[in-house]
Formats: sequence, C-alpha cells, structure tokens
Amino acid sequence: MKLSVELTLTPLKDDYIPTIKAFIKSIRNTDFTVLENPLSTQLYGEYDQVMNFLIPKIKTVFEKEDAVILQLKLVKGDRSKYEPDF
Repeated sequence: MKLSVELTLTPLKDDYIPTIKAFIKSIRNTDFTVLENPLSTQLYGEYDQVMNFLIPKIKTVFEKEDAVILQLKLVKGDRSKYEPDF
C-alpha cells in the first residue's frame, strides 16, 4: 500500500534551524520520493517501509531535543504527482 506523509518539525527553542536542517538531511538520501518546501517535507513510498524508516528518525530527534513538535499528515496513496484540476 502506498503512503504519502507530510512532516512539519517545530523545535521549541530560539536556535531551531540546525535541528530542522539535520532532520531534513536525515530523510533526504533514501529510495523514497522526498519533496521539500518552506513549510514542510513530504515523503512518499510503501507504507511499511516509510513507517519503519520514520520511527527511528523521530525517536532520534525527540531524544536530542527537550521540547519539539512533529506534525504528521498521513494520506493513503501516492500523492506525489498531485496537480490541482480547478
């Protein structure tokens, strides 16, 4: 089953940029389709592979940071080629 994931990481500290950059770099070099924009990062692939990949990445950033929010949106299917039709 295909999965589309949108991730938004929000470290709750003044010097938040290095944490965000490190997290994004940790998920860039994969076999998954990864799209980035100023507000979020999207990851597309097979459900089990994506979830098994993300679990340790999330744990690592949570262990390193005292206060951090990670917002996830999960959509069944591969929405990487989405284009508005309106």
